[in-house]
Amino acid sequence: MTHTIGFIGVGNMGTAILKGLTSRDDIKLHGFDLHTDNLVRAGKEYGLVAQKSALDLAKACDYIIVAVKPQHAEPVIKEIAASLDRSKCLISICAGLSLGKFEEWTENRCAVVRVMPNTPALVNEGVSAICLDNANLSDEMREFVPAMFKGIGQAHILPEKQFDAFTGVIGSGPAYVFYFMEAMIESGVALGLTRPQATQMVEGLFLGSSKLAAESDLSVTQLREMVTSPAGTTIRALMHFDRQAVKGDIIDGVFESYFRSIELGKK
Repeated sequence: MTHTIGFIGVGNMGTAILKGLTSRDDIKLHGFDLHTDNLVRAGKEYGLVAQKSALDLAKACDYIIVAVKPQHAEPVIKEIAASLDRSKCLISICAGLSLGKFEEWTENRCAVVRVMPNTPALVNEGVSAICLDNANLSDEMREFVPAMFKGIGQAHILPEKQFDAFTGVIGSGPAYVFYFMEAMIESGVALGLTRPQATQMVEGLFLGSSKLAAESDLSVTQLREMVTSPAGTTIRALMHFDRQAVKGDIIDGVFESYFRSIELGKK
């Protein structure tokens, strides 16, 4: 069975999802974007069929991915609402907008899914949360949407009540990783490495460590212990981190992101 998927918004994240779908031969891709350059590029690279308006796209597609900035979502949904019915599935990747808002804006005419991908989806290594709480979803939709997002990395089905936790840990997570990478690079430069050397080495460090964690049967604690020899260099650094409560500060920071996500969801 061929599925017709439309993208309202073909920016960075929309394009990442497009790229993840190109290997499938059971889909047709459509798109609408106010920036016509995005449509032209996506047409050349991914065979995207350009539509003249969001309404035209909604009429033509079974699955409609809303990949616009959150503040632009409401007028777009209200523009297409009359064309929606139970045969269509609206998929929102708009950060901070609840399932309930889309159910309200669509007047409950169609199935709605909320998805939160993180930025490594841009290189097909994302981690996405998928909310399938909407009662209008068919069994086929419940199966197809997670499979779609597995094309850009991991896809985890979560109830919406856990999306704020996901935001604190995973949605904001890439920034925490890059923040630590910055500190490591600066340390290397301070110790005499050139900035290009330090950057390349730290990138390799994080890539290799992540791969080891993913492929090893050992826990991350056990992997950390493998590097931590008695009276060695690593334990000296880790003891300093512990004295400074670095782990506690990281946990507190994740909770701050979580609390902020809750605040934004109430607006």
